[in-house]
Amino acid sequence: MQKLACIILAAGKGSRMKSDLPKPLHAVAGQPMVQHVIDAANALNPEKLVVVVGKDMDALAQAVQPHDVAVQDVPNGTGGAVKPTRQYLDGFDGDVVILFGDSPLITPESIEKLVKARRAHPDTGLVFSAMLPDDPGMYGRMVVEKDDILDRIVEYKDCTEEQRKITLCNGGIMCADGRHLFGWLEKLSNDNVQGEYYVTHLPEIARADNLATRFIEIPEEDMAGINSREDLARVEKLLQNRLRKKAMENGVTLQDPDTVMFCFDTEIGHDVTIGANVVFGRGVTIESGAEILPFSHLEDCIIRSGAKIGPFARIRPGSDIGENAKIGNFVETKKAVIGKGAKASHLSYLGDVEIGAEANIGAGTITCNYDGFLKYKTVIGAGAFIGSNSSLIAPVTVGAGAYVGAGSAVSGTVPADGLAVTRAKTLIRAEWAKKFRDKKRKEKEQGV
Repeated sequence: MQKLACIILAAGKGSRMKSDLPKPLHAVAGQPMVQHVIDAANALNPEKLVVVVGKDMDALAQAVQPHDVAVQDVPNGTGGAVKPTRQYLDGFDGDVVILFGDSPLITPESIEKLVKARRAHPDTGLVFSAMLPDDPGMYGRMVVEKDDILDRIVEYKDCTEEQRKITLCNGGIMCADGRHLFGWLEKLSNDNVQGEYYVTHLPEIARADNLATRFIEIPEEDMAGINSREDLARVEKLLQNRLRKKAMENGVTLQDPDTVMFCFDTEIGHDVTIGANVVFGRGVTIESGAEILPFSHLEDCIIRSGAKIGPFARIRPGSDIGENAKIGNFVETKKAVIGKGAKASHLSYLGDVEIGAEANIGAGTITCNYDGFLKYKTVIGAGAFIGSNSSLIAPVTVGAGAYVGAGSAVSGTVPADGLAVTRAKTLIRAEWAKKFRDKKRKEKEQGV
């Protein structure tokens, strides 16, 4: 079996991001961009995976554990970035793929395409990715010798006017023969405008060893890099479009696709309908047949088959919404296990709660779960009825089939099929309002 190693270059300072957070840790679809690249690489089961970080990037080094980390002490180009990985790859005789930590749209398919292209030609030491962008801009230009044989890559700043007319551009990622890679890196020169060591200069060195450099075309989108907040927004949009397309292909109805924001790990069954302006955080699973109405926000939760969420619902971590249950408008749940067919249709907070099947939670019900120090649990039995504007002061248990009268503040235990009502006696005074208004008007006229 042929060996594979992956190197991910993530040492760039990202100064254009204007952030204290290392650029590779900025999130795209809810996950650090570098982790997207790691996931794509790991899909090919590499024997080694090394992430190159910059000096003083401890947070990034910690975030990419348990993978090996190499440090580029001086920012001196892509060639200089690859060199420190030798401590992990010295003597490695398989293929080495070099990726970029700020290109989160790269796919396992594109990486595999590079590897297969190198393995298909024994006379090939390097395979570079190429693309034909609508606007070649500042990309390095690929000078082709013949067919898919690459003569050299010229960085844009080093290009002549004639070379800048070339439309075939360097995509960045590459695959190299690990038996030669580090020896070739030692021969790199920094005799260029930037004074840096570029892996794009390796083709000339490989040629001296009678090994060719080839190129394969990969979709421009897969290579999209992030250097600014504007780039971050652009790549976020591209990835969201991928996630939306995948959801719809899997049998999900998106009523207004452009307004639905998925997370990288969102799992949705078929025949789910999602309304406009729905946002998914991490860890959401939605089973088949559920419906998520507009303007709802969900994170770290399970929505069971046939459940209905929203509109304007917030489903927070630890929530498990049962089959055919309903969480309606302006209802917030947190660590809430909602039983089959239970309903909380309007204006409620349900935190640290277990609600039985077919229970009904009236409008304005609040589980009072926090005393400023600890959280306490509320348990509501199957078929219980909680009247509107009730405060359930945890720890509290409402038994199966029990009723809580509207406007009640309840603590302790309400027995099954029992009734709890805590409200003041209604006081009615005829003509009171008229007398009150007359009195106040008179005081106002007198300037009291």
